[in-house]
Amino acid sequence: MQHTMQDNKNPWNADLTDPMLRLRLASERLSIVRYVFLVQVEDGIASADERASLEYADAVLIGWPETDASDVITPDAAQLDDIDEQMRVMEQHIAKFSAMERDHDIVGMTDTLIRVTERVAGIRSIYQPDFPLPTFAEIRRVVQDEWDEDMDKIDPDNASPTADSIEQETADADKEQQAEKQAEQQADGAQKSGASA
Repeated sequence: MQHTMQDNKNPWNADLTDPMLRLRLASERLSIVRYVFLVQVEDGIASADERASLEYADAVLIGWPETDASDVITPDAAQLDDIDEQMRVMEQHIAKFSAMERDHDIVGMTDTLIRVTERVAGIRSIYQPDFPLPTFAEIRRVVQDEWDEDMDKIDPDNASPTADSIEQETADADKEQQAEKQAEQQADGAQKSGASA
């Protein structure tokens, strides 16, 4: 029997017997959490962890399938139980995320966004088993490299000098010294010829 609007456990008046309902709800919940997090960190320079958590959420949400897509399966009873457990844990993390937002706990929100995304990735992998989803560790490695590169561009003086750059600076200094010596010798020679004349 379809639940009604008066049911507090189902304020959306959704058909809870629809096995595809959770596919839509999972993406909507992650999209909201991701947006709230983005608003919190967009004013400053996001840390590597903050960037990675956002990019992980983006990677899991990208190309989110319609319920009637050809590569989406209808879960069986055991899979639906697994999905329901994933959604239960996801909602627990979202409740913690909301509390952290009130406390302006960006570090906690960063970690919790990752946990929410992991649950949504688990749900998507059941509905769309052939879709390749990256892990957070994979995203984190790429983002760290990009972040390091960006930081070097912002403050190149903090970059460690390479052996080549040190060698080049030494060679340039040697050339300057040789040029100064030649100038001094020419000046001395000119003075001597002037004195002998």
